[in-house]
Amino acid sequence: MSSSFGQLFKISTWGESHGVGVGVVIDGCPPMLELSEEEIQKELDRRRPGQSEIVTPRKEGDVCEILSGVFEGKTLGSPIGILVRNQDQRPSSYTEMKDKYRPSHADYTYDAKYGIRAWHGGGRASARETIGRVAAAAVAKKVIDSLFPGIEILAWVQSIQDIEADVDPRTITSEEIESNIVRTGDPRVVDTMIERIKEVRSDGNSIGGTVQCVIRNCPAGLGAPVFDKLDAELAKAMLSIPATKGFELGSGFAGTLLTGREHNDHFYMDDDNVRTRTNRSGGVQGGISNGENIEFRVAFKPTATIMSEQPTVSTDKEDTTLKGRGRHDACVLPRAVPMVEAMATLVLCDHLLRQRAQCGL
Repeated sequence: MSSSFGQLFKISTWGESHGVGVGVVIDGCPPMLELSEEEIQKELDRRRPGQSEIVTPRKEGDVCEILSGVFEGKTLGSPIGILVRNQDQRPSSYTEMKDKYRPSHADYTYDAKYGIRAWHGGGRASARETIGRVAAAAVAKKVIDSLFPGIEILAWVQSIQDIEADVDPRTITSEEIESNIVRTGDPRVVDTMIERIKEVRSDGNSIGGTVQCVIRNCPAGLGAPVFDKLDAELAKAMLSIPATKGFELGSGFAGTLLTGREHNDHFYMDDDNVRTRTNRSGGVQGGISNGENIEFRVAFKPTATIMSEQPTVSTDKEDTTLKGRGRHDACVLPRAVPMVEAMATLVLCDHLLRQRAQCGL
């Protein structure tokens, strides 16, 4: 089903933006792992609204409740159900959207596919759906740490519009990323990024940018040839996040400007380990991890809801206009960072379990 992701570590998210709540069911989590609501809550707090002056002011505590699959602080091996109740609902802000399609939103396409939609806040198309992903990733991280301790998955805001951060993926730390409300790893551009977001928001507009992610200490051998390539599954995972428009691994599109002699990653021996002197492959070759850092970037479009009047059409197929209302991010990038980390964590967890099942670790 379209709301499920993964093979051995499988998640199914559910819920609408302004419904009773949102959540996730996790199937395939190994038993006997210590797990608490506090560990899940720590990750949810990173993506919740209202956490700083540059994100949506919607006031949601996003408090999680574990409904099943955990007993006396340990996973049972049975499905884990997690619920987050919606508290700060304001459906009246969306009344006009009932009969008018918001430009660049999923309103029209949901109607075209299903003939019905939850028009309060976008329903399933809202980024509020990602709560289930982030909660599931907190569980997946516990699985990863039990199977292959030392794997690190870190994401940060690499650019906002034309403001580019200078970050070394080999050395960046979580503390550096979380030290500022933009969640970039370059302190020199923090103030500039914040001012740009504020400036655009005050004009009733929005902007986009890129999130970069690194997976460090990943073992070689993860991923499968042809359809289940690790980079293909990462691409699918990232492009499933709301507002994403692009994915590139390693050298990405810039690699098209190089020759093969310039682009190839040469192998060498480092004690008993096969290494590459460069990493233009981004840590994946032939769809399988090679033991180097996995590095990729995700492009996020400007937030579709803007506080300016725009041309659109009504559900009666008549030309009209619409001005955005409600509470929205002028730039989704700071809150997208934990979402990118979450999806990368889910992919790695699933492939570690698949590798163990087929080949052993």
